[in-house]
Amino acid sequence: MPFQTWMCLICGWVYDEAAGLPDEGLAPGTRWADVPMNWTCPECGARKDDFEMTAI
Repeated sequence: MPFQTWMCLICGWVYDEAAGLPDEGLAPGTRWADVPMNWTCPECGARKDDFEMTAI
């Protein structure tokens, strides 16, 4: 399955599964399903529930 991107509906910040977020402890290739439920958007603090899969 190809990597996907997820966008914060509050501020527009994008999480790219292929890139991950190493500064937040998410290695490149970390799938959205594997991101912890208590993770929050690094830009605005929104919850994981406030993200939606987007095609870029």
